[in-house]
Amino acid sequence: MEFQNHFKGHLYEQYIKMLHLNELYTEQEFNSFRQQAKKYQIDMLSNNITSVHVIDCIGDYEPINHTGIVEKMGLSKASITKISAKLLEMGFIMRSQLNSNRKEIYFSLTDKGRHVYHLHKEMHKEKEERFYQFIESYSEVELQTIGKFMSDLVARAEEYSEGKFTINDDIKD
Repeated sequence: MEFQNHFKGHLYEQYIKMLHLNELYTEQEFNSFRQQAKKYQIDMLSNNITSVHVIDCIGDYEPINHTGIVEKMGLSKASITKISAKLLEMGFIMRSQLNSNRKEIYFSLTDKGRHVYHLHKEMHKEKEERFYQFIESYSEVELQTIGKFMSDLVARAEEYSEGKFTINDDIKD
């Protein structure tokens, strides 16, 4: 029993360390992305990668309306309104209307937005290749266990983000 509690404590410490490292990694990754964008004379609009993910979503599904972006990204309408307004102002996206529905506004990428879109896709491709190299050393059984753990962890994170329970509720578990 003592070993199990010690091991769980160790897992928790590793989990917390991973969260902190992920924050640092995300910051470094975005700074690197901004440097790449500057090579193409593209100034990024904020220190937040969410705007780049909105560009990515629009690039994947253009033309796409506001509701479509909200649904694909799982963000609030207010967040998408604010981000899309900034992206429009900075020239990354443009608005249009379809002839069949003059009320609905659709977004698509400008040339500047398309550069960001392609840079982002390339960054994810490189990240994916590094990930596959990293997991190459694990057996199929180990990967299945890791997969179950990751699925459970993502489900838990989604519950937090949806407000189904708070961290204080989690402490009671």
